[in-house]
Amino acid sequence: MITYNDIYEAARKERYSEQLQSIPKNFVVEVAKYLKDKKEIASKNNDDFSDVIIKTKKQLENAITLFKEFIIRRRKKILNLVLVATETGISKQDFENMFAIEKELFEELMNCMDNSDKKLNEILNENTIQIEKMNELILFLDNVDEFLGLDGEKMGPYSKGEIANIPREIAKILSDGGKAEIILEK
Repeated sequence: MITYNDIYEAARKERYSEQLQSIPKNFVVEVAKYLKDKKEIASKNNDDFSDVIIKTKKQLENAITLFKEFIIRRRKKILNLVLVATETGISKQDFENMFAIEKELFEELMNCMDNSDKKLNEILNENTIQIEKMNELILFLDNVDEFLGLDGEKMGPYSKGEIANIPREIAKILSDGGKAEIILEK
């Protein structure tokens, strides 16, 4: 049977350690039994035990607060593990110290992070492809002096034989004028 001191010690260990602490796998079930027992005692209306009941109510409130703190600290650690795992690929650190429900949370968060990364990469790749479609790779057939591009920025100078990736409209003008040749058409 778990005691208030067991809950206090578990919360204290989590508070002062950066890693998930090894806790008995049945800890949550034992805490639930403990809280149920304390609630039953605290709900009795018997004047003979009023001091005991008051003490039990206070202990119950404190135990609930400690357990909530314990769970929040473990969740924060799991979130940090998920972030580390998504960056490094190492996903089993402290896995043996997790409760079954925490392992499930970890795996679901990892899946969410993977899906988020895939969506981010799709957006990045899609926009990169769009930018690439706006440019052409050209080979300069003659020397070309510095000129202003369509957006007003200076471009060049370019030397004969030089290869450049420039906006499609300018590449067409240079190609039509015989100054450059489009290498790859997209």
